[in-house]
Amino acid sequence: MNCGGIRFHLRRPSPIPARMAPPLLTLKNIALTFGSTPLLERADLTVQARDRLCLVGRNGSGKSTLLKIAAGLVEPDDGDRFVKPGTSWRYLPQDPDLSAYADVESYVRDGLVGADDGFRIPYLLDALGLTGREDPSHMSGGERRRAALVRTLAPEPDILMLDEPTNHLDLPAIEWLEGELGSMNAALVLISHDRRFLESLSQRTLWMDRGETRELDKGFAHFEDWRDEFLAQEDLDRHKLARQIVREQHWVVHGVSGRRKRNVRRMKELGNLRSELKSAKKVQGLADVTVTEGRSSGKQVAKLTDVSKAFDGRTVIDTVSLRIGRGERIGVVGPNGSGKTTLLKLIMGSLEADTGRVELGLNLDPLVIDQNRETLDPDWTLADALTDGGGDSVIVADQSRNVIGYMKDFLFLPEQKRTPVHALSGGERGRLQLARGLRLPSNLLVLDEPTNDLDLETLDLLQEIVADYSGTVIVVSHDRDFLDRTVTRTLAYEGHGKWQIYAGGYSDMVAQRGVGVQARKAEKTAKSKSKSGIAAPVKSGGTKLSYKHKFRLESLPKEIEKIEAEIDVLNTALTDPELYTKDPDLFTAKSTALVKAQLQLAAFEEEWLELEMLKEAAEG
Repeated sequence: MNCGGIRFHLRRPSPIPARMAPPLLTLKNIALTFGSTPLLERADLTVQARDRLCLVGRNGSGKSTLLKIAAGLVEPDDGDRFVKPGTSWRYLPQDPDLSAYADVESYVRDGLVGADDGFRIPYLLDALGLTGREDPSHMSGGERRRAALVRTLAPEPDILMLDEPTNHLDLPAIEWLEGELGSMNAALVLISHDRRFLESLSQRTLWMDRGETRELDKGFAHFEDWRDEFLAQEDLDRHKLARQIVREQHWVVHGVSGRRKRNVRRMKELGNLRSELKSAKKVQGLADVTVTEGRSSGKQVAKLTDVSKAFDGRTVIDTVSLRIGRGERIGVVGPNGSGKTTLLKLIMGSLEADTGRVELGLNLDPLVIDQNRETLDPDWTLADALTDGGGDSVIVADQSRNVIGYMKDFLFLPEQKRTPVHALSGGERGRLQLARGLRLPSNLLVLDEPTNDLDLETLDLLQEIVADYSGTVIVVSHDRDFLDRTVTRTLAYEGHGKWQIYAGGYSDMVAQRGVGVQARKAEKTAKSKSKSGIAAPVKSGGTKLSYKHKFRLESLPKEIEKIEAEIDVLNTALTDPELYTKDPDLFTAKSTALVKAQLQLAAFEEEWLELEMLKEAAEG
């Protein structure tokens, strides 16, 4: 559709693809060996038009490698790869390299080929908080990831292959990306540790396990129960096989002698059974971690009273008051640059407030896991990092343990003992830092972006650690599911240095606020508001409306109309005087939905008014 020279694509949620249609991409019996260790042995992958497929499995199971094979970047040792003629695809790597480009826009446009149209580039750059003029040599990991997403999404290919697309993104960017991918017609092949992201987008799940692939024709929300049932059945089958071998061995020793041929046959079958049991690959065991707990802290862990902090004239923390009690689990959420790490440092007493008072409790033994793994020397071996260079023993809770056994607790293999830290994956470095920290007694656990680069099994391990920890926990995270599973209160960024505490996890916070975490760039509009709360007009001849603003201005009236209709339906239902008597739970649910809808309507109307005024100012 063309409206005023602006091109719009009407998109609808993609249906589950028909399995009878010819696939866009097929991998069959893929095998690949690194050194002497087989990584993939019988791996299959099929991608159909408008598919929604997620690849899951432990770190090192071959997910990223299989995706690179699918993208044609790695050649397998054996197996077949077929791409339907005319099919286009784009691949998002975990670590995009922009070093050869002068700025972000040249990097993005270099990804366009043939008949690709770059009309979406301005919209995508704006949506992800970039201008295109950024110098790659001065960009953070999150900014490079945003640039790579623009390059990957701009051409609108038939297949999108995304390896950890949410890594190093903040919550506003993650939720925007989730909505954007959900509205696209491209087939998706996703690797991610973000459960909520996978549950929202996936319709099929491919499990990478011990060199093979196993498919579930349902989304990730159903995967973990299915996997547990599969592993339980596998254990049962292995147990039955072992019992059968015992019976055959008993016959060999105590059975009545029969014909020679019959004895030879049964001996051969016994040998085959033994070989089958020996060759059966067991799934790597789950982590078994005991947290070293310290002395009990005071009832009050920290108290902030009207605390403020500014940097270069910008107020990051503005008169924040907060009390943290012993045993609480506090989640801290906000967009990148909002001051989450600064707030942590103020709470910990490692940064002095400009105004206000910070009181720390008694007997605090904090353990801090930072997001940059700064405490790890890249030249250490894994064993050196755990023993502090002290040989083959690690001291855990004042007791000596063999370093190999302690490594296994955190899902490391014995042969990784001499692996240098710089050769470990991001997830392995995260596990190593947990292993180092948990050797020591503590009563305050501070986790600053702990979920970056972790696989789902390590996330499960971290959740168990937090759940079993008797001390106090403070978590900064962009992982919505992790927050919902671990915290009891959420401290949320409200804009302009203001922070507000909410009961419950992230979803509870959203229900109370009516909206999730907002991007910081929204503050730029707020700064131009008059005292009445309405955006003040900017001078005539100002900057043109961005593509995103134009698109929102066109779409907001329909969204307002839709939510007004929803409010009417809820109001009609609540006017029934017998509703509360008949179904109190339904009455409460509809009342809550009405409040949320009214808040959303107010937000939409304010957004529309601000955009109209910006449009008038831009047009002079």
